[in-house]
Amino acid sequence: MLGSTHGTLTTDSRRARVIACGEQPAPAVHGRPAATDDLDVSGRPLYAGVPDLDRFFRPERVAVVGASDAEGRPNTGITKQLLAWSERVGARLHPVHPTRQSVFGIPCVAAVGDLPEDVDLAVLLVSDPLPVIEELAETKVKFAVAFASGFAETGAEGAAAQARLAAAVARSGLRLLGPNTNLNAFERFRDDLDGPAIALITQSGHQGRPVFTMQELGVRLSHWAPTGNEADLESADFISYFAEQPEVGAIACYVEGLKDGRSFLLAADRAARRGVPVVAVKVGRTETGARTAASHTGKLTGADAVVDAAMRQYGVIRVDGLDELQDTAALLARARRPSADGVVVYSISGGTGAHFSDLATEAGLSLPRLSPGKQAELHEWIPEYLDVSNPVDNGGHPVGDWRGRKIIDAILADPAVGVLICPITGPFPPMSDKLAQDLVDAAEQTDKLVCVVWGSPVGTEAAYRETLLGSSRVATFRTFSNCITAVRAHLEHARFSSFYRSPFDEAPRTSSPSFRKAQALMRPGQQLSEHAAKQLLRAYGIRVPREQLVTSAAASVRAAGLVGYPVVMKASGARLAHKTELGLVKIGLTSASQVRDAYRDLTDIARYEDVPLDGVLVCQMVEPGVEMVVGVTQDELFGPTVTVGLGGVLVEVLRDSAVGVPPFGEDQARSMLSELRGRALLEGVRGRPPADLDALVEVVLRVQRMALELDGELSELDINPLMVLPRGQGAVALDALAVCR
Repeated sequence: MLGSTHGTLTTDSRRARVIACGEQPAPAVHGRPAATDDLDVSGRPLYAGVPDLDRFFRPERVAVVGASDAEGRPNTGITKQLLAWSERVGARLHPVHPTRQSVFGIPCVAAVGDLPEDVDLAVLLVSDPLPVIEELAETKVKFAVAFASGFAETGAEGAAAQARLAAAVARSGLRLLGPNTNLNAFERFRDDLDGPAIALITQSGHQGRPVFTMQELGVRLSHWAPTGNEADLESADFISYFAEQPEVGAIACYVEGLKDGRSFLLAADRAARRGVPVVAVKVGRTETGARTAASHTGKLTGADAVVDAAMRQYGVIRVDGLDELQDTAALLARARRPSADGVVVYSISGGTGAHFSDLATEAGLSLPRLSPGKQAELHEWIPEYLDVSNPVDNGGHPVGDWRGRKIIDAILADPAVGVLICPITGPFPPMSDKLAQDLVDAAEQTDKLVCVVWGSPVGTEAAYRETLLGSSRVATFRTFSNCITAVRAHLEHARFSSFYRSPFDEAPRTSSPSFRKAQALMRPGQQLSEHAAKQLLRAYGIRVPREQLVTSAAASVRAAGLVGYPVVMKASGARLAHKTELGLVKIGLTSASQVRDAYRDLTDIARYEDVPLDGVLVCQMVEPGVEMVVGVTQDELFGPTVTVGLGGVLVEVLRDSAVGVPPFGEDQARSMLSELRGRALLEGVRGRPPADLDALVEVVLRVQRMALELDGELSELDINPLMVLPRGQGAVALDALAVCR
């Protein structure tokens, strides 16, 4: 569905994805040469088509179509806000209105064709932007904004109107924000705040308000892109742009639906290459949420498991609540790279420390036990009867005098400690005020992350409002859970960035010989028989058992002799999906008579069930191992996806699987295996030898290549079971189902 808002994957999609991987030349990036790390291994631009949004956010000339200064008119308030914004960014504003000579004292022209100069940005305050877009096509305007609603968010008729608008925009050469957007891009941002900023992207303007309001808590915000229905410009365009802005420390997103999965992956990849964290709320985890999101923006929400997988692969941090979005983005924007993963919890109260430590450990944070030497040092200022192993309980009194700062500095000096978290559950001025100041002072002297959880429900205390929020070095939270979520995201993103290798650099550049062999096996619109599906696997170098397809009892006996006893016999036909349930599989056959009888039984059952066969497979019996499933499915947003999980007859019961979105490399394939709840089976349990993980990973990667090369021709693939043998012995596909488009 590349380039489409309708979610239909066509045969062109495979070509588009291959181009995205660098196989075909790509045009220059909107007038700017690509940065060195924007090139694929062939030296071609990887991010062709990403707009340069400098002139959107910092235009020199702005036209307001439908401008008004009439009292009581909605457009009047909007025009006034745009006029103030234009003055702040240093732009000249030109009002456009067919019946007005001037607006707020500025000369007004009747139509966009009468503008006295070329403009960078046209803001359309009209109910139907389509005619204006067609007029703007004659000008050199770079960007336009359409506030009008009544498009894809309203149903089929509105979706058709939006499609017409998108087509007009494509013809015009300009780039459009909206429709169904708002004035958030033109808000007044505080310019007195220092440090890295958050850039904000929202499809629903109101959902960005909590992040925008964080400026009042001292957190800098640099941009706000309210993308609305995304008839043209989409969230991915803004992620790509913000990732390149030097002032942006993190990107916060509220996403109701993705317009194009592949564009999103490329944008996330761009941010990952630059180490810019992306934090996102993506609605649609439930059927109700997905349905509501679709009615709001007219977007595809996509299968949530696939969205989750895509975000993990590219380091996008997915959170659920707007409070988590604001706290996590703020921490990631401002925190330095951690020097260690160790977290120390330091508190006035032993109960507080124990409670917080339980929650942090359960969330996966590492709370290392401090060394005996470090504990002895801390006991110079903390009574011996208190536990300082981690969490560190100071008992309260030491924080009220000179000892408080000594304790904090000693903890931060430990090389195993990367993060110090101090939960202050309630204000107790003799202690909490001094503790807050010591933490702020210590944070100014260290590169390590210092976090405080201020638990007071009031939030008006000077220690909180002035001391903690006045510090750009201390990360302050109001809840335990948000602190833990943000710190975990910070540490995980640092690890991710350290080892990130773009999958687009590793993706295949040309079609393999396997592709040409596989194409000859495809039958458009049909399901392949097991025999044909296994030939498809063979074409991609995936091991299958020794087997022969036979059409007589005598031939089955000869085949068994060649394959080698014992054998398995299975009916093979294009309409067979679940052979076991129909009794069309016979295992452990050890003699010619058993083979002849099995052949007659299988063909009799097939005739009774009215299932046409292309023959009977006589297969090698494979040694037992770990039964896995590896498959390919098509996602509306991301195209082909690869699934790996525990297989066999319990695959639908256990539902233990992980998803990968191509392209991905070996590291991601191994990461998928680590997500499985039953991964211990692959490591060897109850005396069983470890499974051949390398062979399993190789199968996943070969299936991925098949999915990419046959995208547009292969609708579904299911290898189940894939028998993963003990280490060094490989993996064998015992059965396979393939459906062609």
